[in-house]
Amino acid sequence: MISTNFKGTIRIMDIMYSSAVDGEGFRDVLFVNYCPHHCKGCHNPESWNVENGRVVPLSEVYENLTKSRITNITYSGGEPFCQTDELIALTKEIKENTNKTVWIYSGYLFEDIIKDEKKKQLLSMCEVLVDGRFEEDKKELNLRFKGSTNQRIIDVQKSLKEKKIILFDR
Repeated sequence: MISTNFKGTIRIMDIMYSSAVDGEGFRDVLFVNYCPHHCKGCHNPESWNVENGRVVPLSEVYENLTKSRITNITYSGGEPFCQTDELIALTKEIKENTNKTVWIYSGYLFEDIIKDEKKKQLLSMCEVLVDGRFEEDKKELNLRFKGSTNQRIIDVQKSLKEKKIILFDR
């Protein structure tokens, strides 16, 4: 049941259902709008412009991401940490009302995210972070859950607890 205090909107590009490439298992992927990184070879360059996409009520996004019982959730982009407040509110609702895991893709590095209290708050509600900008010259087609070899797949909860980066290993 959604909290009566759960209000607000978020600017998104789209939601893709039942992806098998954006994290472990089947995942519903929220593609948020806006990205300051502008990585060469980006798979979603239309998300760079802050005015693209559409504004959607958080409650609608919540309903769409939680209707399936077999999928978990991934935030991608654009850059999810550019809409930190909105994703904090959304993720709180998801965590309070479901047992879904959340993966988050970011061009920012883990070390930089945890220096910002708001970003760290969002990160702390996620299970896995795929960090680092996509680098076209380091692209390999056989990589699992990431686009270039410089990116890391980080176990967020273990890393925060140990105060060092622990890579996700399954």
